[in-house]
Amino acid sequence: MTRSSRIAGFYTRPLAERRRALAEVASLSDAARAWLDGGGGLDLAVADRMSENVVATIGLPLGVALNLRVNGKDHVVPMAVEEPSVIAAASNAARMVRLGGGFTADADAPIMTAQIWLDEVGDADRACVRIADEAAALRALGDAAIPRMVARGGGCRDVTARIVGDGIVVVEVDLDVGDAMGANLVDTVAEAVAPAVARLTGGRVGMRILTNLPRGRRVRASCVVPAEAVGGDGVVAAIARASHFAELDAARAATHNKGIMNGIDAAAVALGQDWRAIEAGAHAFAARSGRYAPLATWQRTERGLAGSIELPMAVGIVGGGTHTAAVKAALEVVDVASARELACVIAAIGLASNLAALRALAGEGIQRGHMRLHQRRHDEAAASPSTRTGEP
Repeated sequence: MTRSSRIAGFYTRPLAERRRALAEVASLSDAARAWLDGGGGLDLAVADRMSENVVATIGLPLGVALNLRVNGKDHVVPMAVEEPSVIAAASNAARMVRLGGGFTADADAPIMTAQIWLDEVGDADRACVRIADEAAALRALGDAAIPRMVARGGGCRDVTARIVGDGIVVVEVDLDVGDAMGANLVDTVAEAVAPAVARLTGGRVGMRILTNLPRGRRVRASCVVPAEAVGGDGVVAAIARASHFAELDAARAATHNKGIMNGIDAAAVALGQDWRAIEAGAHAFAARSGRYAPLATWQRTERGLAGSIELPMAVGIVGGGTHTAAVKAALEVVDVASARELACVIAAIGLASNLAALRALAGEGIQRGHMRLHQRRHDEAAASPSTRTGEP
């Protein structure tokens, strides 16, 4: 059955009906359905194995963004966030983009980079030459440390060195981590290769760790939106102007990018990704020119708007935190076949979130929509017996 991310009247339905509709649309397994019906909580015993000094768990609402179509395929996207407007805004913007054909996206091969930092290198230029000469042997050392990944078709792809300061050299090992996020694999390779690198350079090893700016693991998404979908030519002009402001001013770009990360982070949390690493990479990438800039931009076209986004995206569908019932269910819902496809979906959610924010700024303003949803949340909390002082 072809999945559709269009579920009419989804937000108006009672909670139980929403769960049933999602289970049917996403063809969820019995295990995923049972997890949803149980409220979606994290078992304390599981939490205790996941983290340290565990005393309890803390919950976030888990919702789904609807209407998303990426590369001709529909996706329902789980999002975990306390802010009510984030999911509503992303779903609404995805509906607008859908009228223009949906999002187009592509992701680079899943290349992560291990860094081995050395100082007290006597002849840095000669050290870099020696690393280049021994690159094949260093790759083999790295591959020997991750045999299971090599067996699955991944492994070390390149070894380079560069001088970053007086007597300071950084050696970088690029490796294909397949469908994993890859942090543990990268750190393993860095530690395995470091002794040989130290012998070759004559330097003292300082650090051996991944970089959270995976320049070789970028994702791009774009879309065209008809003018009538966003509210007409006047709104189109205002959105394009607001996007241009972010290109001119770092202070505005920070808020522009925060709106993007509203969607990306919420999806990453729900899907068991390292959202902190994604945040670090995104903001470092935004400042790669030496000046902080927007991750996404919008321009006017003859039809309406054209938007695009590019950023690093280290995500995975195996390993890490993907073994929990929550993430397994979320991955069933989003329906992706690879880490690269997941990156495309998350980038599209980020671009949708950006469009929603700019449209609100260009139209009624951010506060009106925000406060309407905040008031609904406040009213519902006030009506709940569990919130009344002195009541059980």
